[in-house]
Amino acid sequence: MKNLFFCCLAFITLTILSCSKSDNGSSSGTASANFYLTDAPATYDAVNIDVQSVLVQTSQDTGWVALNITPGIYNLIQLSNGVDTLLAQATLPAGDISQIRLILGTNNTVVVNGQTYALATPSAMQSGLKFNFHQTLMANTSYKIWIDFDANKSIVQQGNGNYLLKPTIRAYSEETNGQVKGYVLPAFSASAVYAINGTDTVSAIPANNGFFQFNGLAQGSYQIWFKANAGYHDQTLNNVNVSFGQITNLNTTTLTLLP
Repeated sequence: MKNLFFCCLAFITLTILSCSKSDNGSSSGTASANFYLTDAPATYDAVNIDVQSVLVQTSQDTGWVALNITPGIYNLIQLSNGVDTLLAQATLPAGDISQIRLILGTNNTVVVNGQTYALATPSAMQSGLKFNFHQTLMANTSYKIWIDFDANKSIVQQGNGNYLLKPTIRAYSEETNGQVKGYVLPAFSASAVYAINGTDTVSAIPANNGFFQFNGLAQGSYQIWFKANAGYHDQTLNNVNVSFGQITNLNTTTLTLLP
């Protein structure tokens, strides 16, 4: 009887140890992540941003992790309406990402009506611009993450005619990427398109052919407001549903001429 008791105890102990090792193993390992740069459209000829480094902060208590990046100058105007470019790659420990830090160089410029202006940056940005981004990375999984640099909101013209760079940036992943796309015609009939959900408003500027696209929208019901140029009526589409992982296609919206 005593032998049977010890055999059972040994079996239970081995089972607990085995389960413990399995549980620990499920939270270890690495994940791969590609980081893309994209932009909310702006009316400038060019917005050239000097990206020197991208770092992320994880829950593994390893401090800031530098990503494998090709530093250089990126024209944000070329990265609007759903266009992006691969900015950085990384193999990261499984766990949570909490923040991203973007470090810029000094060669930042904006081109307005063919004239190039230097973009002054606040001294506080010398250590890098930090913004929150929460994503759980599972081991042996690949992720796509977009860094959305809103050029229209990030550039401030000062009273002396100079320009200041005050970056407005957000990030989203495939899991949090609600999308809306469509065309507004005739070409150049709309100066901007707005996606409105409560107090949140995201803007897009139609391309020369009238195409526009919103990325990184939260799930929900939106108003899509077409702000018309002179000579055309504004138009609003109500109850446009947005879901993660899907593209809501509005097809073509035609603005009407004013009488």
